[in-house]
Amino acid sequence: MFTYTFFIILAGHGLFHVIGFAKAFGYGNIPKLPNLISKQAGRFWLFAALLFVIAATGFLLKKDWWPVMVFFALVVSQVLIILNWKDAKVGTLINLMILLVALSAWGGHHFESRFTRDVKMHLQGTNHPQADLLTEADMLSLPPPVQHYLRYCGAVGRPKVKNMRMAFEGELRGKEKDWFPFTSLQYNFFDDPARLFFIKGKMYGLTVPGYHDYQNGKARMNIRLFGIIPVVHAAGDQMDKTETVTYFNDLCLFAPAALVDKSISWKPVDSGSVRATFTNGVNTISATLFFNEKGQLENFISDDRSPIDEMQPRRFSTPVKNYKPFDGRNIPTYGETIWHYPDGDFVYGRFYLKSIGYNVSEFNDPH
Repeated sequence: MFTYTFFIILAGHGLFHVIGFAKAFGYGNIPKLPNLISKQAGRFWLFAALLFVIAATGFLLKKDWWPVMVFFALVVSQVLIILNWKDAKVGTLINLMILLVALSAWGGHHFESRFTRDVKMHLQGTNHPQADLLTEADMLSLPPPVQHYLRYCGAVGRPKVKNMRMAFEGELRGKEKDWFPFTSLQYNFFDDPARLFFIKGKMYGLTVPGYHDYQNGKARMNIRLFGIIPVVHAAGDQMDKTETVTYFNDLCLFAPAALVDKSISWKPVDSGSVRATFTNGVNTISATLFFNEKGQLENFISDDRSPIDEMQPRRFSTPVKNYKPFDGRNIPTYGETIWHYPDGDFVYGRFYLKSIGYNVSEFNDPH
C-alpha cells in the first residue's frame, strides 16, 4: 500500500510543477499563480516535473538510484518555490515529506551495502568442489543421534556444505515490549566461519535495519533508524561468544552436513541427546542437542549466550518444527528463540524460513 501511495504522491507532485511551465508559456488560465513566470523559469518548472516523474518511476521499479534523482528534483523544486513563495509555499511541506522518505531509502541502501560488500568478499574466497560428497565414512566419529539426523536431513551422498543463504520472515520483541515484524537475509560460511545477517524491522511504521556480522571470531551488532541514526551498537568479548553460539545454532539447524568438523567435539548424553562443544579461535561454546525418534533435531540449548541488554550469560534455546524438503534436504521451517530467565521463559523471536540455498556462488536477495 505504501509503495503505490508514495508513487502517486511523488509523481503527482512532479506533475503539479507542470502548472508553472504552463503559466510561463500561457497555456490556459491559472488563477492560483497570479504572478508572472518567465519562460526561462517555466523551463525549470518543467525540468523539475520530469525529475520527479523519473524518480517516481525508479522508485516503483525499485531502482537504487531513485533517491539521488529525488534529491536533484527537490533542489530545483525548492529554489522555484522560494522564488514564488507566496503562491507555491505549500509545496515546501510536500518536499519535506518526500525528502524524509528519500533519506530513509538512501540511508538504508547505504547501510545495507556494507552487508552486500562483506558477503561478496566471502563468496570470492569460497571453494565449491561439488565432487566432495558427504559419505557414511565421514560420519563414523559422530554420536548415533547425530548420524541419524544427517541421514534424515538427506545430507549423506550430497555435496558438503561450504556456505548457505537463508531468508526469513517473522516477529521479534524486547522484554515487556510489543511484537514487530521483520524480514531478514543472511549468509553463513563454514570453511572460514562467518555469519552475516541483515534484518529489516518495522516499528511504528518505520523501517529499522540492522546488521549483525560475525567474522574472524569477532561480532558486531549495529542497528540504525533509516539506516542513518544509530540505535544499538554492541561489540566486545561477550558479544563474540554470544554470536559464536548463534553461528553454531545456524549450523546445527540448517547446515547439518557441516557438523562433520574437527572444531566440534561430541559427548553423548542419552539415546536422544548429545552435548556439543564448538571452538572458533578464542571462543569456545557448548550446547545440548535434542532429537526425536524420526531423527529430527527438535531443540538446541546453550548457556553461553547473552541478551543484548544484559550481556551476561542466560540459558538460550531454539525449538524448531515443520520440517520440509528444500532441494532434497529436510529442513525445519519454523523456530522460536527463547531466553530462560529466573522468572520464566520468554519467547522473543518467531522465525519462518522462506528460502535456503547451499554452496551459492553469487549474491542474491530472494525477498
